[in-house]
Amino acid sequence: MKRDKIIYYVATGLLTLFMLFSAGMYFFNNSEVAKMFEGFGYPTYIIYPYGLAKILGLIAIWFLKDTFLKEWAYAGFVFAFILAFFAHFMIGDGEQYPALVALILAIVSYIYSKKI
Repeated sequence: MKRDKIIYYVATGLLTLFMLFSAGMYFFNNSEVAKMFEGFGYPTYIIYPYGLAKILGLIAIWFLKDTFLKEWAYAGFVFAFILAFFAHFMIGDGEQYPALVALILAIVSYIYSKKI
């Protein structure tokens, strides 16, 4: 059981760092993120709500105990990472690997959240 908790907290902690870095970029380096979104063909008006959704998802994962919202937070992260992977892959900028790592962390965090 102790091993499961360690794996959960390491995976969730690393996922949290990824999401906080990403949300920080969305809020504090908006011009760079807007260029990236335009390159993907995404509208730039979703940058701030998307950054807020990432923070709210982290709050749900860390502070809600086995609730409907926690499940949706994990689902939202998984969908976001899959879409980010393919968006980067399709434009060929070579930045798809962080999305793949984040996807793996989210899956590991989810699986081990059910075990502990």
